[in-house]
Amino acid sequence: MERGNCRSRRADLAGICETSAACWADEPIDGHRNAIAIVVGHGRPIRPDEPGYGWISGSEQDNADLRATEIATVITRYLGTLGYSATAHTAAASDVNRHRAAVEAGVLEAGRSGMSHPFLRRGYAVAVVTTSLELSPDGPLAPRNMVQNLGIAIKHWLGWGGTRPGWSRLDGRNRPWHLGRYPMEKVKRVDEPTTLIIPDEVKRPAARHNFFVRAGAGDLGPRPRKEVARFIRKAPHGIASQEMLRRLVPLQRGEPAPEIGPGADDADANADAIKALGHFIGADMTGVCEAPEYAWYSHRPDGSPVEAKHRNAIVFVLDQGFETMEGASGDDWISGAQSMRAYLRASIIANSIAAQIRRLGYAAQAHTAADDEINHIPLLLSAGIGELSRIGELVLNPFVGPRFKSGAVTTDMPLTSDRPIDFGLQDFCTKCTKCARECPVGAIRFGDKVMFNGYEMWKPDVDRCARYRITNMRGSACGRCMKTCPYNVEGMLAERPFQWAAMKLPFARAWIARLDDKLGRGEINQAKKWWVDIEVLENVPVEPPKGANTRGLTTSTASHGTSRGSRCSRPRWRRPDPTAWQRSRSIVRSALPLRRKPRHPRPHGSVWSAEQSSPAVRRVDWVHLPVPKQRDDPAYFGPLSSVEIPDETELYLGLVHATGGATRAKCCMRLLASSAITE
Repeated sequence: MERGNCRSRRADLAGICETSAACWADEPIDGHRNAIAIVVGHGRPIRPDEPGYGWISGSEQDNADLRATEIATVITRYLGTLGYSATAHTAAASDVNRHRAAVEAGVLEAGRSGMSHPFLRRGYAVAVVTTSLELSPDGPLAPRNMVQNLGIAIKHWLGWGGTRPGWSRLDGRNRPWHLGRYPMEKVKRVDEPTTLIIPDEVKRPAARHNFFVRAGAGDLGPRPRKEVARFIRKAPHGIASQEMLRRLVPLQRGEPAPEIGPGADDADANADAIKALGHFIGADMTGVCEAPEYAWYSHRPDGSPVEAKHRNAIVFVLDQGFETMEGASGDDWISGAQSMRAYLRASIIANSIAAQIRRLGYAAQAHTAADDEINHIPLLLSAGIGELSRIGELVLNPFVGPRFKSGAVTTDMPLTSDRPIDFGLQDFCTKCTKCARECPVGAIRFGDKVMFNGYEMWKPDVDRCARYRITNMRGSACGRCMKTCPYNVEGMLAERPFQWAAMKLPFARAWIARLDDKLGRGEINQAKKWWVDIEVLENVPVEPPKGANTRGLTTSTASHGTSRGSRCSRPRWRRPDPTAWQRSRSIVRSALPLRRKPRHPRPHGSVWSAEQSSPAVRRVDWVHLPVPKQRDDPAYFGPLSSVEIPDETELYLGLVHATGGATRAKCCMRLLASSAITE
C-alpha cells in the first residue's frame, strides 16, 4: 500500500526495510522499527541552447530533494492520521543514514563508484520515513554479473516487467523543457477560444459565490454546512496533502527585487523560460496569456475587494494520474486525495515560478486552491491548454482529458501570449453524452448549450454537483465525469490513432464515443487499486460505515448521436402510460412489499435520528423506487442491503412492468434474503 502511495505521488522508486542499528545516525526513535525509502531521480539535464538554461542549470539536485521531501512529509502525516508514529528524514533534516536505509530497502546499491541504481543514471534524491507501522520489508538488491546486467538493461528498454519502457520517445522525457511533456505545438491554434465569450456581459463573481464557500456559510442547508469542513479531511490521504497546502499560502505573495534583472525584458525569452521552469519542477503543460479583467474575482471570501493588478497570467496543469483513477470509481475514497495531491504540487510550482519572477524585479502572485483571486477557466482557454467541455465549468485537454488540476501566477513581467486551441471538442461533446449519463446526481446537461454570464456553455447544475461532492457518504468528493470521459486516456501508442481521429475526423467522433463504451473504458480496474478505503470519523480512522462507491458504467442507458447533423444526443424517453402506475403498483404491493428488519440503531451515520422520527416530522408510510427494465444485475440492487428507513415505512420496488419482470424480482429477492430488508 505504501509503495503505491509513493508511486502515485510520482516517486521513481520506493522500498521498505527494517531499521537496523547502522541506519541510525544517533539514538533510534522509540518504536520506529520500519522505514520507507523514497527515491526521486533527476530529469534530463537542460542543454545550454535551450530556453531557461540560466534559470534551471545546476538546480537538478535541489529539485529532486524538494520532490522527495514533499512525498516523505505527506506520507508521514498520513501515517500519523492512521494512529502510527512516523518521522520524515530528508536532505534538510535527518536522524538516519538515508542512503544506508535505501540500500537495505533495495532501492539503491553500493558499488565501487558509490551509491547507484541500474535504472537511474542521472542522479537522485533520497528521503526516508521511519514508522511504528509494521510493514513487510524488501530485501537488498542481489549482486549481479555483466550478463545479468545486460539482460536487465534490455528488459528495461523494452518495458518488460515494469510500468514504462526505457525508450522514451512517446512519453516526452526527451522533449525540450519549454515544450512540455505533450506535443501541444501540433494542436490547431485559433485566434479566439472555441467557447463564445462576451466580455462586456461577464460579471466578475465574488469568491463567496464558490459553492464550497457557500456551503460553509450555510447557504446549502445544515448538512452540507456540517460536511464541508470534512469532505476532504474525512479521508486520511486528503488530510495529509491539505495541511501542507495551507502552510504554503504565505509564499504566494512577496515584494519584487528593486531592479530588473539582465535580459528579463524579452517577452519571447521570458515565456519560453517560464514554460521550461514549470515543466522542470513538475507541471505537465504550461501556457501564457493576458489576464482579462473579467477573469478576476470581485471580492475575497472575507468581503474585501480584489484588484485586477497584473496584466499577464501563467497557467499550468498537473495530471491527477491515470493509474490511480483506473482503479477507482471516481467518487470513492481516493477521489479527494487525487485532487489534493495535484493541488499541493501546483502550489509548490506556482510559488517557485512567482519567486523567480520577483527575483528578476517584476511583481508576481501565485494563485492556488488554498488562496485564489482569479478564475482559472478563462486563463486555460486563452492560454491554449484546452476547450470548455460538456461537463460544464471544466476545461478538457486533448492529451489528459479532464484529468488535471491547475495553478496560476499573475505578473507584470513581459510575456508573449499563447493562442487558444481547437481540437474539435465542441463537436465531440455534442455527439457524446457519457459524462451526463454517468453523473451520479444528473448534474451534467444532456441538451444544448446556453448563455450564462457571458459564456456559451453546457451549464451544469452546480448546486446539485456541489451537494453530492460535499455530502458523499461512500467516498471523498467526486470525479466521476473525469473517470468516464473518453478523453481520459493513458497515452499509450495504441490510443494515438483514436486521439488523432477524434481531433481531425468529425465523422468518426460519434463512433469513437460508442467504441469507448464497447471497450468498457470507465470501469474499475481492481488491479490498479493500491489504497485501503478508510474514513476518519471524529479523528478516528475506521472502515467506512456506508462502504465505498464501486459503480460501473451504466451502458444500458447509453445514448450517442448517430444521425448526421444532430446537434446533441439525449436519452429517448417514452410517454408514460397513465394506467401503468396503477397496474404496477397493485402488482408490486402484493408481490414485493419490503420492510426493514428490526435492528439496533447505529450511533453514527444513520440518516434517521430520534428527532427526525418525532411526531413533529411528517410520517412516511411508503416509498416507491422505480427500477429500469434493463437492470437485472446484482450490482444494481446491492446498495439496498444498507438502506436506512424507519420500521413503519414500506419500500416498493418497481420491478414488474407490462412485459417481463419475474427474473429481476427473483434476483432482487435472492440478494435481499440475508440483508437488513425482508419481504
